[in-house]
Amino acid sequence: MEEENLNRNFGFLTNDVARLMQNDFDRRVRTLGITRAQWRVLMWVYRTPGVSQSELADTLDVQKAALGRMLDRLADKEWIERRADSEDRRIRRVHLSKEVEPLIATMRTIASELRAAAMDGIPEQEREKFVDTLLHMKSNLIKFQGTDVIGAGVLDNE
Repeated sequence: MEEENLNRNFGFLTNDVARLMQNDFDRRVRTLGITRAQWRVLMWVYRTPGVSQSELADTLDVQKAALGRMLDRLADKEWIERRADSEDRRIRRVHLSKEVEPLIATMRTIASELRAAAMDGIPEQEREKFVDTLLHMKSNLIKFQGTDVIGAGVLDNE
């Protein structure tokens, strides 16, 4: 069996790049008084306004009780609002408040600067192709989610 060069393994690389970007983003927003967990919640709610608490917990891969406590803290800061679903009062929908808009704008600027730094020196055409490739991979993974594809050779390295 041929030895794999783990430094060129896209799974490890994807994880390493994501971790490095998260750490850098944490460092850049530290002065804003926000934690990684808080900014992850806020950015997902920004991306999907009105997401249910259950959907948000699943997306962020956190326990519902832990997310509930986090949302309590964000609501105490008046950064989010929880509203009853119009069709099912048991479902709570999460929305950003007007008070958090300046923070979100600042965080988006910081994120844009970080992405630009990460892509520094990569021509625009290659950047677009890279994003297209990631989108294709995401689509593949969503399509195969919940199925046993390893035995089918889809995830094999051959």
